[in-house]
Amino acid sequence: MQNIELKFLNLEDYEGFKQTMISAYQTMPDDYWEKQHIQALLEKFPEGQIVVMVNGEVAGCALSIIVNADRLEDQHTYNEIIAHNTFETHESDGDILYGIDVFVKPEFRGLRIGRRMYDYRKDLCERLNLKAIVFGGRIPNYHKYAEEITPKEYIEKVKLKEIHDPVLNFQLSNDFRPVKIMKNYLEEDAASNEYAVLLRWDNIYFEKPKTKAKVNKTVVRIGIVQWQMRTYKDLQDLMTQAEYFVDAVSDYKADFALFPEFFNAPLMAAFNHMNGAEAIRELAKYTPHLKTEFSRLATSYNINILTGSMPELVDNTLVNAGYLCHRDGSIDRYEKLHVTPDEEKVWAMKGGSILQTYATDCGKIGVLVCYDVEFPELSRILADEGMDILFVPFLTDTQNGYSRVRNCAQARAIENECYVAIAGSVGNLPRVHNMDIQYAQSMVFTPCDFQFPVNGVKAEATPNTEMILIADVDISLLRELHNYGSVKNLKDRRRDIVDVIRKQA
Repeated sequence: MQNIELKFLNLEDYEGFKQTMISAYQTMPDDYWEKQHIQALLEKFPEGQIVVMVNGEVAGCALSIIVNADRLEDQHTYNEIIAHNTFETHESDGDILYGIDVFVKPEFRGLRIGRRMYDYRKDLCERLNLKAIVFGGRIPNYHKYAEEITPKEYIEKVKLKEIHDPVLNFQLSNDFRPVKIMKNYLEEDAASNEYAVLLRWDNIYFEKPKTKAKVNKTVVRIGIVQWQMRTYKDLQDLMTQAEYFVDAVSDYKADFALFPEFFNAPLMAAFNHMNGAEAIRELAKYTPHLKTEFSRLATSYNINILTGSMPELVDNTLVNAGYLCHRDGSIDRYEKLHVTPDEEKVWAMKGGSILQTYATDCGKIGVLVCYDVEFPELSRILADEGMDILFVPFLTDTQNGYSRVRNCAQARAIENECYVAIAGSVGNLPRVHNMDIQYAQSMVFTPCDFQFPVNGVKAEATPNTEMILIADVDISLLRELHNYGSVKNLKDRRRDIVDVIRKQA
C-alpha cells in the first residue's frame, strides 16, 4: 500500500530532493539545485515550492516564482527568468505564476504525481488571483526531427499525435497552450536543440484589481413573472399588479425580474372597438409612462427589471420594444428584431435593429424577444460578445407555438454555453381582439454538462398558472464549462468553414 502526500518543500527534504532530481534528469546528472538556491527560493516564495512524498520518499517536486507579465512580452532565457539562481526576478505583487522546474522520479511515474503538482499550481494561481501559469517547456524529442521540420511544425505534429513528445504531450493534456517558440532558452539542452515552447494556462477566475468599490456577483438570482392576462380597470391598476410581483421577487433577494412580452395587452380592451392596428397604437401611448414606472420600481426595490416588451412608436413606425431598468437608475432599451407574420399582418408592426449585450452588476446579459430566439445567429453574436444570461420574454397562444420558443431557447443555452430564462403569460383576454388565449410555462435553462442539471432545466413553472419562478445560476460554472467542459461548443466551432458575422447598420 502506497501513502502519497503533497506538502510544502523545506530544507530538511533537500537530500531526497537532490537525489530525485538527479534521477529524473539522467542526461544531466550534474545539473541540480544547490541547497543555497533552494533556501533562497523558500525565503522568497515558500507557497510556490512543493514536493510529493510516496511512503516518505521524495517522488516529485515543483518549483515556481511570481513575475510580471511584462517580462514575457519579449524573448527570454531560463537564466534570465531565474536571475542566475538568485530569483531576484520574483515579484510578490506580480500577476503570473512562472514554473521554473517540475520533475518526477522515474520509478514513480504512472502515479499521476505530475498531475497532482499541476493541480496544486492551478489552485495556487486561483487563490493568489494571478492571471496565468507560464513556463518554458522543453521539447526533448525535437533533435530527432530537427533536420526535417521546424519547431513550429514539430509542435503541430505533436498536437496531431503524429509525433510523441513526453513533455509537450503532458503539458497539452493538462490544458496548457503553446504561446510562442523561444530559441536558446536553456543552455546545453541538446535534446531540444535549445528550443523551448512558452506554455500558458489562463486563470478564468482572475479579477483585475478594482480601483473603486464594486460588487461582482457569481451566483445570480433570477425572478420570473408568469403573468396572468386579466381585465384591468386602467394603467394604474395594471401597475399595482406589476409592483406586487416586483415586491415579491425582491423579497427573495432576486437580482433580476423578468416580465413577459406584451404583458400590458389587457389595456387594449378599452380600444376593442377599433381595428387591430389602431388599438395597438393606442396601447403604445402608455409605454413612456411604463418605462418611467418600472425604472422607479427598479431603484426602489433594488432589482434589475426587464420589462418584457411593449408596443412603441419610433418616428411613426410601430416596433416591439422593452427596457432593462437597472437598479442604479440607468436604463437600456432593446427591440424585437423579427416580428411574427401575425404582428405584421394585424398590427403593421416592423422589426427593430438593436442587437447588443448589456453590462449589469451581475455580468453581461442579452435579450431576445419571443420569435427572435428561433434565429440562432442572434444569440451566437451575443455569446461572442460575452453574454452569460439570455432573457427571453415571450407570448404564445398555443402549445405548439410555445414549444417552438421553449425548444429553441434550450438549444441556445447548449450551443452558446449560457443560461437562458424565458417568461410568458397565461390565461385569456375575451375582450381583446387577437389576444384571446395564452399558453406558457416559464423556465430557466442551463448547458448540459456535469456542473448542471442532467436535463438542462434549472427551474420550471407550473404550466398555465400565474406564479413567480425563482432560480439561482452560477456564472463561474460557465467559465469552467468554456474551458473544461466535456464538449466545448464555442471553442470547437469550425470558423475555417463557417462563421457568424454582424453586419454594420
